[in-house]
Amino acid sequence: MNIWLAIGLTVVGCYAVKLVGLLVPAGVLERPLVRRLAALLPVALLAALTAQQAFADGRALVLDARAAGLVAAAVALLLRAPFLVVVAAAVLVTAGVRALGG
Repeated sequence: MNIWLAIGLTVVGCYAVKLVGLLVPAGVLERPLVRRLAALLPVALLAALTAQQAFADGRALVLDARAAGLVAAAVALLLRAPFLVVVAAAVLVTAGVRALGG
């Protein structure tokens, strides 16, 4: 029963956030600071999620094959590789490091 209560509260919370977003006056959304924050917030959230997934294991900080894959992806991005090449480089390096025992 607790799981269904949590799911219900999450549904209500998500709907409330969407509703509040729709009720914000257009003038507020046109402010330069709000526009800049709206442009930068997704990048910051994605960077935080990537760092958490690449360097955390539970409550511990770890450096393993995932970190090597992330470095390979960063190098591919610096070389202006297409997105699929970036993903493939990360996957191949991560798999290679794991295969070598890392």
